[in-house]
This record gives sequence, structure tokens and C-alpha cells, in this order.
Amino acid sequence: MSNKGKDIADGSSSRSSTSTIGDGTGGSDHQHQHQQQQQQQQQIPLSRYESQKRRDWNTFGQYLRNQRPPVALSQCNSNHVLEFLRYLDQFGKTKVHLQGCLFFGQTEPPGPCTCPLKQAWGSLDALIGRLRAAYEENGGLPETNPFASGSIRIYLREVRDSQAKARGIPYKKKKKKRIPIKHNGDTSNLPMQ
Repeated sequence: MSNKGKDIADGSSSRSSTSTIGDGTGGSDHQHQHQQQQQQQQQIPLSRYESQKRRDWNTFGQYLRNQRPPVALSQCNSNHVLEFLRYLDQFGKTKVHLQGCLFFGQTEPPGPCTCPLKQAWGSLDALIGRLRAAYEENGGLPETNPFASGSIRIYLREVRDSQAKARGIPYKKKKKKRIPIKHNGDTSNLPMQ
């Protein structure tokens, strides 16, 4: 496996992801605004979530540019996103037992096997959430967001279910906790009728 593929999966890149393109209509003003934005961004430290979201967005953009022929972000659809998710499996660290494996369905297998390592469902789900947000923050319309399509939700559900079955861990949807309301005779917080 080459380091180039690993760099892409890790979200790092040897090339700068930002460039200034003059369009002949006041390019120096555009450059100045771009430099001001960069300075402002450098002054405010990004949260861990924002940093990861930016890395994921750059990684996905790099993935599209590496396609033959390269795919413009405006031409990206849910099929490109699905291909990207499958591509990332080669860098996964979660053992997913195949149907014929002796350890299929065992939560703690007693020994090693040749089953593939894949991306964990939770990682993929979080990644899609960050990319969905980044798409809209970078000018994409919610109604054309390829990360929000039904085929992506179906794919993630299938990955979740197959990984849970292969590892012998039934997936149960977490129930929302209800906060009990204490009544101590105070009616000041009740809505007026």
C-alpha cells in the first residue's frame, strides 16, 4: 500500500488545499480578501470537530480530484460518496467476520482469522455527518447535498447491521431519556391558559 493512499485516508495532503485564482475581475482584491480570511482563521483556534470537518472535506475533495477523469464538486453525486466510503474500507481497523468464518457472530473470537478490516460503522456515520455539514457550509444547497441522500442512509444502515451481526453484537437504538418533571407546588413555570 502506498503512502499516498494512506495520506488521503488520514486527511492529510502534501499539496496546499487553498489556492487563489484570479478571474481577471479584480484578482488583487480577491487575493487580499482571501489573505484576510486566512489571518482571521489562524487567529481563532478551531474546535476538534471543526478541524476534523475541514480535514474530511479536503480529503473528499482530493479523492474527487484523483478520479480518472477528475470529478468537479458540482458534479458529485451520492454514487461518488458511496465509492468514497468503500475506498476508505482499505484503511479500516475493525475486523468484520465473513459469513463462513468460524468466528462469525462471536463478540470475542479466541484467535486470529483472515477476515477483512473495514471502517467501523460509527466512524462512517460521523464522517458523513461532518461532510454533510461541510457541503452546505461551502455553498452547496441542502436539496442537492449528496451526503444527505437516501442511498447513503441505506448504505450506512446496511453497514451497521452487517457489522453488528458479524461481531455478534445486536444493535439496539438508544432510547431518549425522559427528564422527570418535579412538582413541588410551584406553579410559576406552568403555561398560562
